[in-house]
Amino acid sequence: METKTIHDVLKKHESSDFVRKSIDQIQKNRLSKINARGLSGSSISFLSAQILQFSGDPVLVLLDDKEEAAYLVNELENMFSKDEVLFLPDSYRRPYEIEKTDNANVVLRTEVLNTLNGAKKPRITVTYSQGIFEKVVTRKSLTTNTLRISEGDSVDIEFLNELLFSYEFKRVDFVTEPGEFSIRGGIVDIFSFSEEKPCRISLFGDEVESVRKFDIDSQLSVEKVKTFTIVPNLENKFIAEKRESFFEYISDKTIIVSKNLSIVQSSIHRNFGLAEEAFEKLSSEISHATPNELFLDENEFKQSLERFPVIEFSLNSYFKNSTEIELHQKPQPSFNKQFDLLAEELNRLKEEGFTNYLFCSGEKQVQRFNDIFEDLGKEVNFVPVIGSIHRGFIDEDLKISCFTDHEIFERYHKYHLRNSFAKKEAITLKELTSLQIGDYVTHIDHGVGKFGGLVKIDVMGKKQEAIKLVYQNNDILYVSIHSLHKIAKFSGKDGKEPKISRLGSNAWKNLKEKTKRKVKEVAFDLIKLYAKRKTQRGFQFGPDGYLQNELEASFIYEDTPDQLKATNDVKADMESERSMDRLVCGDVGFGKTEVAIRAAFKAAVNGKQTAVLVPTTILAFQHFQTFSERLKDMPVKVEYLNRFRSTKKKNEIIENLKTGKIDIVIGTHQLVSKNVNYKDLGLLIVDEEHKFGVSVKDKLKTLRSNVDTLTLTATPIPRTLQFSLMAARDLSVIKTPPPNRQPIETRLIGFNEEQIRDAIFYELQRGGQVFFIHNRIDTLKEVSGMLQRLIPDAKIAIGHGQMNGDDLERNILDFMEGKYDILVSTTIVENGLDVPNANTIIIDQAQNFGLADLHQMRGRVGRSNRKAFCLLIAPPLSALTNEARKRLQAIEQFSDLGSGFNIAMKDLEIRGAGNLLGAEQSGFIAEIGFDTYQKILNEAIEELKETDFKDLFQGQNPDDKIYVSDVQIDTDIQLLIPDDYVNNVEERLALYTDLTQVENNDELKIFEENLIDRFGEYPEEVANLLESMKLKWMAKELGFERIVLKNSKMTAYFIARPQSGYYQTRQFQHILEVLQENPRLASFKQKDAKSKDESETLMLKFEDVKTVQTAISKLKMLEIEKAENLTKSQSI
Repeated sequence: METKTIHDVLKKHESSDFVRKSIDQIQKNRLSKINARGLSGSSISFLSAQILQFSGDPVLVLLDDKEEAAYLVNELENMFSKDEVLFLPDSYRRPYEIEKTDNANVVLRTEVLNTLNGAKKPRITVTYSQGIFEKVVTRKSLTTNTLRISEGDSVDIEFLNELLFSYEFKRVDFVTEPGEFSIRGGIVDIFSFSEEKPCRISLFGDEVESVRKFDIDSQLSVEKVKTFTIVPNLENKFIAEKRESFFEYISDKTIIVSKNLSIVQSSIHRNFGLAEEAFEKLSSEISHATPNELFLDENEFKQSLERFPVIEFSLNSYFKNSTEIELHQKPQPSFNKQFDLLAEELNRLKEEGFTNYLFCSGEKQVQRFNDIFEDLGKEVNFVPVIGSIHRGFIDEDLKISCFTDHEIFERYHKYHLRNSFAKKEAITLKELTSLQIGDYVTHIDHGVGKFGGLVKIDVMGKKQEAIKLVYQNNDILYVSIHSLHKIAKFSGKDGKEPKISRLGSNAWKNLKEKTKRKVKEVAFDLIKLYAKRKTQRGFQFGPDGYLQNELEASFIYEDTPDQLKATNDVKADMESERSMDRLVCGDVGFGKTEVAIRAAFKAAVNGKQTAVLVPTTILAFQHFQTFSERLKDMPVKVEYLNRFRSTKKKNEIIENLKTGKIDIVIGTHQLVSKNVNYKDLGLLIVDEEHKFGVSVKDKLKTLRSNVDTLTLTATPIPRTLQFSLMAARDLSVIKTPPPNRQPIETRLIGFNEEQIRDAIFYELQRGGQVFFIHNRIDTLKEVSGMLQRLIPDAKIAIGHGQMNGDDLERNILDFMEGKYDILVSTTIVENGLDVPNANTIIIDQAQNFGLADLHQMRGRVGRSNRKAFCLLIAPPLSALTNEARKRLQAIEQFSDLGSGFNIAMKDLEIRGAGNLLGAEQSGFIAEIGFDTYQKILNEAIEELKETDFKDLFQGQNPDDKIYVSDVQIDTDIQLLIPDDYVNNVEERLALYTDLTQVENNDELKIFEENLIDRFGEYPEEVANLLESMKLKWMAKELGFERIVLKNSKMTAYFIARPQSGYYQTRQFQHILEVLQENPRLASFKQKDAKSKDESETLMLKFEDVKTVQTAISKLKMLEIEKAENLTKSQSI
């Protein structure tokens, strides 16, 4: 079946009688007003596109609100190139709140004005009532304040500096936001308000050598351009200057297209009223422009429309004398996920001569429709279209039907606006892990100290850069930039301050050894259990059948790749003859429960029972609702056991489990008690195992030994730990958020009763419920009383940890069942709590929470297809600490589950490691820091593989093992990044850190290119630094732990452990052979042990080594030649 694109459907619209008639009339009378009744779905985007193509005139589409406009922009961008579609958003949240201007929207507005100012070809501009409501600068002002820079131009750097200051641009080290610029030697970075990305100008003297756009996060160039336009912030700079309505700005030839001009007019009227109110409240000491100077009122709106041709799609025309045209369109019918009805409708339309287009998000979705129709045994005629439109429709005039997959599956369809790209994350992972003076750090060999900055030290008269660490009694340790990998920012549990170590004492060494011992015990048990299960036979489930496919096809979200992989992993485990023990880990709302439902259903189809064990009564009820809803059309019986069920009901369930009448049972620890017996238990699903007590865990161990087990956790497991645990647990990680999950609109507000009332009132009006988080038990009742005063009709429940357990659970269950409208609680509310009907959360004193907590609390709303809101109440940003301000801005900006999620995860991973490995391990993490803990855990597991579990991991060739994990380089050659090349200290440190993570020549080449891109050609010291990386890798391959390069001599130290397997390898034998043949290359020396703790060390001494390049060429001679490798493999 051949798939089509949205362009093919657009071509079908070329024969639209309506478009032809409308354009003919406009060409006869330029001020024609046309109203077409009967428009449906996304047909407006196809018709607007045809009006642009057919008339050859610019088009302005004016819609009711931003969401509608955003969907239309997305549809049009699929039909035209991006630069032909312009989007004019509003720039601030409320009139006169200039400081709350959204920079990303200012960029989009300026881009529209700038593009239209120099437009050669007609374009289509989309806006909505608030966008048109704000007036814009005149064309004359824009032209006067625009500077264009092109390749080959002559530009004086001083003039550019002064001009940017006059445009109120801010000079910074690195550009991340519109209105910033930086000058580094001959490289000038500028973020103009008229461009989506900032620009990097390379100057050779005064000549512009190249102009490149670059990415704000990586700071690297992404594309070369010929010309770049610099425009200041038009919303701020020209407040005092004359403004005009957008209707004055656009060409007289523009055709205006709208759905309902009356709605737009009433919105303008309402906004103008708000502007007048806001103007009244302004301080009279500052002269402000009046509302009429800044905003459009309804009279001006009416008069403006008279000057343009207008095509409206409304039931009641805005104009009295408009020409009426009838369209014969209908919306896509609702099929309630009944695919037989869909098949009948498509076949009926086909018989009536319609072409049926089915819009699908991808090839996978097309395949899914084919499978569903095949399962139904129906021949269905449709044309798949890869692409998306927001709403489907049937057009009887054109004889086409356009149906959308997301409406058929009842999924939320998300729009993407470019403003999300223009924003810099308020806080990034790099910033979070970057070091500030005074931060705690751990050095793997010396323990916890404080970071004292980057300093220059003198090594034999040559300058080197080193990191200063301060320990107890102000003792100082200088760490070479080559040993940066030994240092990590200290991250313990919940941000507690660590104890600073004493240099030279054994305390740190003993703590590490104690930790390693304990870690080994935990790892030993884990690996032992895992090895035992690998040899144990379990029940072998059969492959998927028709029912399984039908259940999976009815999932309303599209599976993410991770979710699909986790599902397939679980099924493969179930179908194998070994018993399963798999851990599925993923954030709240990432679809773990769906994986569990599919596994439970697979067990039921195979005649086996499933027990789902959860830590709380509330979660039991919640999972029961989710499982029942998903499996309601399937032949399975789901029940739940918790202490709120009557004794009679409990006994009935226990009896039905014994006789096999129940397929899936969900409950708390009662499920593993003595009096509960199963007829044929085949699958055990455990949710958040770390929350259960020891006795339940022990019972689980006995149950597990012969039943397939699936464990779910929402606390993420760090990647490094995942690799270590591969040896001890089957693990599936779901780390991609579901596509098209509706972003949660997050707003930061001061404590304002009016705004709180509006937010709650709006949610209750649409039949929803509200969480109000207030984390002080003593004032919870006061807050509840205030809310009752603001909204007298609301039913309010209270929840906190000091309440009687039964009362708390009863209140929460009643809230879940809709008996209360508002739940006022502390953060005690279960973080897995899922109330699909609660879609507004208000968090009081938000500045007191960590990022991870804010992320998890906000995750309680936005779980259904409804738009969700999160209000963060906090003091003004200026009154907060820098950290709190960054946190709140970050959580406000990453409203969908994207990048912000990574940052919150960093915080949660530390908890995850503790949860997974037990409480005692959390104590060690708190003492030695997370990074050091991970290194020790990895070492412990490697050692166990070599000793206790040698048989389990045997078969590794000694030549394939890595014996040296890290090479230390000491030298008097200058290897550093000089201040006059990279002036910013933090950036130098970040570059050193990045360099230590480079692992091969290809990565080094990229690092080098990026360096030149950002800072220009580098000096000799940097060249030496880059070369030293190659020396390090080569030494590691050859088996050297340390290289000393001083006084034109080089000493290379072999591995210090004589019992190491390295001395049996082919590489070591080869070095001996080379030195026998070339005794003048280097001489063997031995360094004797000074104490019984030390071992004697072998080393090689090389003479006449003045440069890093010479050192590399000497070591190259010791490598096993490729030819030799070839001979070896042939002889095998």
